[in-house]
Amino acid sequence: MRIEQLTYLAAVTRHGSLRRASEQLHVSQPALSEAIRKLEQELGVALLDRHRSGARISAAGQELLQPIVDVLEAVDRLKAAAGNQRTTRRTLRIGTVNAGTAALVLPAVRALQAADSAAVVEVRNLQQDEIHVALAEGTLDLGLVNLLDGDDVPPDLEATPLLVGSPAAVLPAGHPLTAGAEVTVDDLRAERFVAMRSGYLMYRFAHRLFGADLPTRWHSTDGAEMGKMMVAEGIGLTLLPDYSVLGDPLERAGLIVTRPIKGDTTVITMAALHRRQARVPPAVLELLGHLRDRARQPLPSRPPT
Repeated sequence: MRIEQLTYLAAVTRHGSLRRASEQLHVSQPALSEAIRKLEQELGVALLDRHRSGARISAAGQELLQPIVDVLEAVDRLKAAAGNQRTTRRTLRIGTVNAGTAALVLPAVRALQAADSAAVVEVRNLQQDEIHVALAEGTLDLGLVNLLDGDDVPPDLEATPLLVGSPAAVLPAGHPLTAGAEVTVDDLRAERFVAMRSGYLMYRFAHRLFGADLPTRWHSTDGAEMGKMMVAEGIGLTLLPDYSVLGDPLERAGLIVTRPIKGDTTVITMAALHRRQARVPPAVLELLGHLRDRARQPLPSRPPT
């Protein structure tokens, strides 16, 4: 067994395919595949599920992934102790649903970078189910998701609550509905509506709120950021967690405002997810600490209009 074989398997897991791993490692795909095959023969288990469309880590590989990561991190620590300046920190990969997460993720990454100039972070915008799968497979280290009342977290993942808020109607500044302190469901039904696409939490919430009587003029988009821009352009109204708008540049500039929904008591929680394991990598714990610190700080905003 060689260290590079473990590195190759971790890279395939991280990048999701032999091709992408070979590109990142600057190793030919046949050489990478053959090295992993030899490791499989030595261990006596199939580490990858190989299909015509590509290769992904197998169930047996997932069980061995954490010990492999532990070995690689131990090797990194050994090299650092020996003064090997070529050793670089393992990239931290974060998946976010991009609904209010930027105000937490960016300051947390900045704080991590200030504490360790060698820190390398990759942020991916994904849907919530994709984040769950990537965390389970080990291709993400941390995931930021929003949870509605009653939502369950997969048993192999651990959740750390960061922010708690409520669904809010997002309106363009100057819209007639901004004259009131709150909006009704009927108010929203009568307007052009911008929904999140199927697969997003706020898509589920909109259908829960409207029931079978949906707004007749229904646009849809991927992600909160485009939704907020569509509202600012007057294309329609949308529904988002209030904390995803508070402190947003469009809100601070006075281009969009929020109003609570009359009679709605739904709670939305933003949580950080990571795999349940005996030893959480120190870098993940460090970033999680920065996220908690940022979540405890008030977000900048402008007075209601």
